[in-house]
Amino acid sequence: MSRIIEPLTVGRVVGDVVDNFAPSVRMNVIYNSNKQVANGHELMPSVILSKPRVEIGGDDLRTAYTLIMTDPDAPSPSDPYLREHLHWMVTDIPGTTDVSFGKEIVSYEIPKPVVGIHRYVFILFKQRGRQTVRPPVSRDNFNTRNFCLENDLGLPVAAVYFNAQRETAARRR
Repeated sequence: MSRIIEPLTVGRVVGDVVDNFAPSVRMNVIYNSNKQVANGHELMPSVILSKPRVEIGGDDLRTAYTLIMTDPDAPSPSDPYLREHLHWMVTDIPGTTDVSFGKEIVSYEIPKPVVGIHRYVFILFKQRGRQTVRPPVSRDNFNTRNFCLENDLGLPVAAVYFNAQRETAARRR
């Protein structure tokens, strides 16, 4: 499992967004039915226009999970004063299914990096029970650690991130 956590540490997801954790649940994030998110890989903004399919492993259907998608580099990596910006949140996802079976409490917001290379992080948490997670007050200045404390989510069970930057006209060709 250290091979899974190492890119999250190198990419400063562990540290900037979450504390060190031991991944214990499989999670696949797939855009446009064929672009699987892999730690540190770059995706073009044109690929991430619609919300991805997120497949959750886990124990069984009775276990519920919360998915958080956040940008710790908003509005720019050199001055992330909005850290973090919340892009999406789905709760009450049954194990062994995908996010479409959960409750979207913060709708998917298309990532639009303007300056620099941004990290977009998907973090999965095991809930203590169903309907126990309250929506956050704001998307800006979201803090994953504080949110988890307030909602008794504990440490993540899975995480993955990708990088994206603004597409220039030359890069679109």
